[in-house]
Amino acid sequence: MTVIFRLLLLIVMVLLPVSLYSTTPMPQSAADVQVSGAIKPDKLKKSRTAQGTVVLDIPASLHVQSNKPADKFLVPTKLDVEAPQGMKVGPVMYPRPFVRKLKFSKNAVMVFEGRALFHFNVTVPANYSGSSGEIRGKIRFQACNEEACFPPVTREVKMWVNVE
Repeated sequence: MTVIFRLLLLIVMVLLPVSLYSTTPMPQSAADVQVSGAIKPDKLKKSRTAQGTVVLDIPASLHVQSNKPADKFLVPTKLDVEAPQGMKVGPVMYPRPFVRKLKFSKNAVMVFEGRALFHFNVTVPANYSGSSGEIRGKIRFQACNEEACFPPVTREVKMWVNVE
């Protein structure tokens, strides 16, 4: 009976830690990077400007290449913003990248980590005829972990501005 009890105890001691670690998988692809966006304020008078923000929420085990990666073989992050005809979109302001030395690269790389915010302005001209407008952001990025990079992906985020 003691032998069976010891064997059962050994099995539990081996399997319990494995099952605890397996319940929370580490992010391992670009699909784990979340994209969202907003226009503030979302109600805008004609002849006024609002600020748009696209957010990349990057899990701790991943990073995304910056808009100006240090290595020519890495894909830069690029945000394109489209507005309805008549509205004007200003240039995208990219976040400041982090400089990191990673296993797969001989040189340091420029990356975005954690929460990366991309800002731009949207202006509604005085002669705008609509009552609202859909702002579309298309962000292309390459996510990587410490050892390798994943294929680049493009995600779309839709934001609305109401015109008073």
